[in-house]
Amino acid sequence: MPNIPLTWLGEHVELPAGLTAEQLAVDLVRVGLEEEEVHGAAVTGPLVVVRVLSLVKEPQKNGKVINWCQVDAGAHNTLDDDGRPTVPRGIVCGAHNFVEGDLVVAALPGTVLPGPFPIAARKTYGHVSDGMICSTSELGLGEGGDGIIVLDPAVHAGVEPGDDAIALLGLGEEVLEINVTPDRGYCFSMRGVAREYSHSTGARFTDPGLPSGSLPGATADGFEVVVEDDAPVHGVAGCDRFVTRVVRGVDASAASPAWMQRRLTQAGMRPISLAVDATNYVMLDLGQPLHAYDLSTLVAPVVVRRATTGERLVTLDGTDRALDTGDLLITDSAGGRGARVLGLAGVMGGAETEVSYSTTDVLVEAAHFDPISVARTARRHRLPSEAAKRFERGVDPRLAAVAAQRVVDLLVEHGGGTADPAVSDLDAVPERPVVEMALTEPARLVGVDYTRDQVVGTLEQIGCTVVEQGATGTLLVTVPTWRPDLTGAAELVEEVARLVGYDQIPSVLPVAPAGSGLTRGQRARRSVARGLAEHGLAEVLSYPFVGQAQLDELGLPADDERRTMLSLVNPISAEKGQMRSSLLVTLLDTARRNVARGRSDLALFELGLVTLPVAGAPAAPALPVGQRPSDEQLAAVAAAVPAQPRHVAGVLAGSLELPGWWGTGRAADWTDALAAVRLVAERAGAEIVVSSTSDRAPWHPGRCAEVRLTDGTVVGHAGELHPKVVEQLALPARTVAFEVDLDALVSAAPTEPRQAGLVSTFPLAKEDLALVVDAGVPAQDVFDAVRDGAGDLLEDLRLFDVFTGEQVGEGKKSLAFSLRLRAQDRTLTAQDTVAVREAAVASAAARVGAELRA
Repeated sequence: MPNIPLTWLGEHVELPAGLTAEQLAVDLVRVGLEEEEVHGAAVTGPLVVVRVLSLVKEPQKNGKVINWCQVDAGAHNTLDDDGRPTVPRGIVCGAHNFVEGDLVVAALPGTVLPGPFPIAARKTYGHVSDGMICSTSELGLGEGGDGIIVLDPAVHAGVEPGDDAIALLGLGEEVLEINVTPDRGYCFSMRGVAREYSHSTGARFTDPGLPSGSLPGATADGFEVVVEDDAPVHGVAGCDRFVTRVVRGVDASAASPAWMQRRLTQAGMRPISLAVDATNYVMLDLGQPLHAYDLSTLVAPVVVRRATTGERLVTLDGTDRALDTGDLLITDSAGGRGARVLGLAGVMGGAETEVSYSTTDVLVEAAHFDPISVARTARRHRLPSEAAKRFERGVDPRLAAVAAQRVVDLLVEHGGGTADPAVSDLDAVPERPVVEMALTEPARLVGVDYTRDQVVGTLEQIGCTVVEQGATGTLLVTVPTWRPDLTGAAELVEEVARLVGYDQIPSVLPVAPAGSGLTRGQRARRSVARGLAEHGLAEVLSYPFVGQAQLDELGLPADDERRTMLSLVNPISAEKGQMRSSLLVTLLDTARRNVARGRSDLALFELGLVTLPVAGAPAAPALPVGQRPSDEQLAAVAAAVPAQPRHVAGVLAGSLELPGWWGTGRAADWTDALAAVRLVAERAGAEIVVSSTSDRAPWHPGRCAEVRLTDGTVVGHAGELHPKVVEQLALPARTVAFEVDLDALVSAAPTEPRQAGLVSTFPLAKEDLALVVDAGVPAQDVFDAVRDGAGDLLEDLRLFDVFTGEQVGEGKKSLAFSLRLRAQDRTLTAQDTVAVREAAVASAAARVGAELRA
């Protein structure tokens, strides 16, 4: 994020006296530049310049060598017997990049360094260290290399021991760090921030990026540059502007001026050398990234092209990189036209042609590169350089010549060089786009009645040229070169809203349109979730990503349809790279995690989508970018999307009713899973039929119920999990589970509301019935037979007991039913109840071979 020193900003825009970083943050947030942090005075107390008078190296037992230094701190020296500051201070220092006579920076007792880290006199290594000699990192100036700060006498002429180092290093000035959104890359410069401050406050702004008449034009003998981009990204060439300037006779060993070094450190960059510092300073000031080459290492012409397979480059950070054919390169003709790679365009230069202390002639490059090419290269090589940050957000293509001239001026002034009159300027920048916008468009989109003067004035304020189309109310807006983000009418409307003021937009609560409320499916899903929660189950949510190994744990056969799953192109985890086809897979994983963490009594449920692809189904076509797909293409995409029904699943393990003083409790069993399924069906409004099934993983064979609709469609299963699955997942013994297709239940439910029956005022008659059937006969079949035989007088039927034993015979079981009978028009007689009982017994005998238990 950009750091904004107030004194630097004040060179471009008029700032009021006494402006603080806090007030600047308030002014900038008004136009959308948010405050990240205010860096106040980094150091307080006596931080001073000292001269090293003597230096004694003392080896220690731990192998470390320290320096016992006597330093001259001027007026801050130790007082003699007469109270005069003449006695040098003694300081212990572990750095070794300085010698006797050097001017260094020392924090004397009472200084507080960033951290906070207070400095006091203390005994160490057998001496009393009366302060600390400081490095750049200790002063909060960034990682400025190895060792402490040694002041260059040529840069800091006139500095004497005892002088205040806080002012010298700019540590007393407030710096505002701001957050810049990706669409406003021009604010990665003092020029851009100053412009926005002017928009916010009306302060007078002087644009330092405008070309002047004194700029030299291109000459025939300029350093030749050629663009050969045979593989442009999205049809746009990788480079449309490339300016080169030459400065000869530069003293490469010359240090950057102190003010430049101070500003670079305030901005978070480390001063390196005059040529590098000058390009970095201009980049921070104007927003145009630049690069300096050692001219003696170059062979004309410079060729901008894409990389070829197998090419490599050692970048300035010392890394040897394999280049991609999508990388845009800067090359020269050493070994053949465009044969040698000099750098990654817009990202980082190469080590072979960098400026060194032996450099005398410097080639300055200022270019404009395609944002998408730069962004992809920076991410591909993981090089988020300062240049790449700006290019990928958009750089003013008309800024290159101005920025190059600024660097030339700095090298001439501070490096003793001479500007070569040869100039090259390859300029293929397209004309600025013209956006057509209705004068009423801001009012339509924002809801504020902006006047004509507000709309046109705002657009002209940001640098647009506005032409009104007579009485049509249409504006033809030519956007400025420094705003590549303004591509349509909506972006222009946003600028009007932003600069007129977001606070001018009233907060209006929209009126909710009349509607039918929740859909039938939404009501059913909410009712099911509420019913299961009231039944004692806790709802959970799990990620829908699974792998084949999880299906193996559940014992699914190789030909099971649930093994056909949709694979993800870019999964979060390689082990879980497919979309679940069964909700129970992820729910059981959640149950296992809870049990592993000590929660062995579980009652969980989940509502979620499953993905059911069809093997061999056609893949979705690739859709075009930048235009609406055709109806046929959209239909093909829709056809390729697999079915994603909503299921509901549950797991019950351990004790369903906990033991205590109230009783022994009760463990969850298969009846609880089946009861939960019946509850789901009841809340969904669907009728189901339950029957046993022999084999359905992951359930126990013979202890699994199949859930069907009345038309025979299978919609789910419930029962006890297979012992091997329970063991594999480390779940409590005899864990039970269920899973049903909730969408199928909702679809099967009648759409018409149920008609309530008449409530009889006549008394209830009760009758109990015990029937003996073969042990293999499902209780549901007996229940259905009794219900159908009882007829219209039956109001309620319940199974209240199942008994097996010697009394009913081997291979038999007794099912006891409670019948509640009532008539709408009379009180039932004993003959009526006997007739119902006999009819029910006869029906059960005929359909399932039942006998009345004696």
